[in-house]
Amino acid sequence: RSLILVAGITLFWWLEKAFPMFQFQYHKWQHAGINFFFTFTTIVINFILAFLLLATSTWTEKHHFGILNWLPEMNPIITCIIGILLLDFIGAYLIHYIEHKVPFLWRFHLIHHTDTWIDTTSANRHHPGESVLRFAFTCAGVWIVGSPMWLAFMYQTLSLVATQFSHANIRLPKKLDKVLCLFIVTPDMHKVHHHYLLPYTDSNYGNIFSVWDRIFGTYKSLSTDKIIFGIDTYREAREHNSVASLLKI
Repeated sequence: RSLILVAGITLFWWLEKAFPMFQFQYHKWQHAGINFFFTFTTIVINFILAFLLLATSTWTEKHHFGILNWLPEMNPIITCIIGILLLDFIGAYLIHYIEHKVPFLWRFHLIHHTDTWIDTTSANRHHPGESVLRFAFTCAGVWIVGSPMWLAFMYQTLSLVATQFSHANIRLPKKLDKVLCLFIVTPDMHKVHHHYLLPYTDSNYGNIFSVWDRIFGTYKSLSTDKIIFGIDTYREAREHNSVASLLKI
């Protein structure tokens, strides 16, 4: 997954240069350096806690526990799609929604929203506390869904690529974006979530699939020329342009 992460950043950085959504005036490597620090802490936390994910998956298989184990035998492809959909809901949409609604948890998630130059490196700009919390919800998802380890690994891989894609500063043709947005989270859709004012900040929580926002009424659209990144309470650059200042939030 670390190789996929590096390959994804490389690919989307190239696409950002070729097809930019916004013409940012920023120090790209300085901005990336801050985001890479938090990406590294996320990798370390996931590596340290990986045994919990494996143990959870092994337990569900041993005890025939979880939604997938309770359903009648189906085509493996259908089983895979159902499993990833449910893991995406619990491990991404649900925890993301909760982080926006619980003030204590919002303090962790706030670091992600202070970024005023959203690009593919922003994808894993998470406070270490948030990384632990998201890992816990992924484990909960594996337990509830009854996910085998191969499916959990596939979900995590798709989740990584999806979040790099949705945060990337790339412009898709409007017609293509409109079609893709019916099924998956696109850059246009997710950029609305990073607009600095409510109610747009509290919308478009999805990671891989856009269906959850549509089902639960949290989907919103906003023209890209009206989007301003960041958060209304931390507009000064000195508040979000270094790791030290971010950890003080």
